[in-house]
Amino acid sequence: MSAAAAGPGAASEARAVESRGASAGNAAVGAAGAGPPLVAVRGLVKHFPVHGGVLRRTVAWVQAVDQVDLEVRRGETLGLVGESGCGKTTVGRLILRLIDPTSGAISFDGQDITHLRGGALKPYRRRMQIIFQDPFASLDPRLPIADSIGEGLRIHGIGSPAQRREKVRQMMDRVGLAPYQARRYPHEFSGGQRQRIGIARALVLEPDLVVCDEPVSALDVSIQAQVLNLLKSLQRELGLTYLFIAHNMGVVEHISDRVAVMYLGKVAEVADRQDLFRDAQHPYTQALLSAVPIPDPELRRKRVILRGDVPSPVHPPKGCRFNPRCQLRAELGNPEICAAQEPELLQIGTSEHEVACHFRGNGLGVASVAGSSLPTN
Repeated sequence: MSAAAAGPGAASEARAVESRGASAGNAAVGAAGAGPPLVAVRGLVKHFPVHGGVLRRTVAWVQAVDQVDLEVRRGETLGLVGESGCGKTTVGRLILRLIDPTSGAISFDGQDITHLRGGALKPYRRRMQIIFQDPFASLDPRLPIADSIGEGLRIHGIGSPAQRREKVRQMMDRVGLAPYQARRYPHEFSGGQRQRIGIARALVLEPDLVVCDEPVSALDVSIQAQVLNLLKSLQRELGLTYLFIAHNMGVVEHISDRVAVMYLGKVAEVADRQDLFRDAQHPYTQALLSAVPIPDPELRRKRVILRGDVPSPVHPPKGCRFNPRCQLRAELGNPEICAAQEPELLQIGTSEHEVACHFRGNGLGVASVAGSSLPTN
């Protein structure tokens, strides 16, 4: 739980800048997100083999992602959160087709790209980019940063060498890097500057979708705020769509339009940012939010302490995967349905708030059959 609740310093500092131009940005996102989704994922599954024995046979499977349904709307930022090992980074890599899914469908801008390969996939590679968690590890230490930033332009055959150099210079200026730094190497930069290099490399191809894989988790709080505000500014300027993967709920609250919460390979809850932080429905989401510090020494938040550790994705629990640690199930007297039947991700009323719980939302009909007394929070 501690990882999920890293301090809200970056988000608090960033809010001071967010207020300028926020209303215009939100209006643009709302208009853009009204059409069909840019990315649609249906029944996405990714199992990794576990090898053992002298012959290295497959003895088990890690169920990293299991039957995930998600939509990322054009122009929005979808925050994808959860504890380490829940499968959120794997979802991002599957959408980018960096790894192949075990089953399921991935649609990008209305085109099914699940089984595309080679030359058929290359045009979509240009339109989907990633900002990695570790900026130093993602950069070639033997290349000057201008060459790293412009490598995608060269691979896709965009422009002449002079045009590529000019485009790299413009992108460096956009992310706050000076022209004289173009021939420097990654080890000559600070962590925040390296992440700016990673952002420039992702955006130089003018993509539609950027997967931000915990882009600020390795940075100091003050640098986190700078990078977050840079990402929001570039989104407004270039009309970008973000899938923002993180475990810091304060950062997710600051940057996201909608939030999806994952637990042990499955989506537990999806909602508008304000709805989720005001009225979280899934017991796991409530536990995550209870661990977020409040930047006021006079206020205290009631903590929800989860029992035990996250189960192994090799042998996940039957029924609801959260049931061995669920505080709501314990309060209700451990109803059998939680361990016997897997809950569906169902909509709550007429809102876009969806939750996978037998005792929340439309699942209340199932819960009432079990004869349980249901708390509302």
